[in-house]
Amino acid sequence: MTLEQVFNDKSVKAKGKVSMIGEWLLNGELPAEELMACAEKQKASDKATCIEAMEYATRKDASVADEALLSYVTLALRSEEPRIKWESAKVIGNIAKHFPDQLHETIPGLLNNASNPGTVVRWATAYALAEIIKLKKKYNEKLLPQIEQLAEKEEDGGVKKKYTDALKKIK
Repeated sequence: MTLEQVFNDKSVKAKGKVSMIGEWLLNGELPAEELMACAEKQKASDKATCIEAMEYATRKDASVADEALLSYVTLALRSEEPRIKWESAKVIGNIAKHFPDQLHETIPGLLNNASNPGTVVRWATAYALAEIIKLKKKYNEKLLPQIEQLAEKEEDGGVKKKYTDALKKIK
């Protein structure tokens, strides 16, 4: 079955598509570059499914990611589509430890989404930012005060907890 067939098959539910594509990434049947190229040709909901498949795969084995994937999800943070934003942030959270010195372009996009009106976008963003500050790199000098501010202003308990738990671990 090809990616196009997966997206056109109405008998396969969204979560089934995610796990099928994610498993293809994990077992090497589908190169990440091919999935990223396909995602760019899809409507927003299918593009989000592609990124969710990347999240599925990187959650199980973050080593499937490369710098091209990091660049791709960093750019996807700018999307208008909330699901694309949150799935991209989750991928970043999953793979940040593999690219500790390549996150300088990623951090501003995450900080921009940290004040998104959508709770799920903010939660996924908080997850990614929490994983980044746990790396204890030089960018924490500027990032930590911003994270502390975000935690203080955040009204949702789950989002706030992501920040506060990470802050406790690094202090």
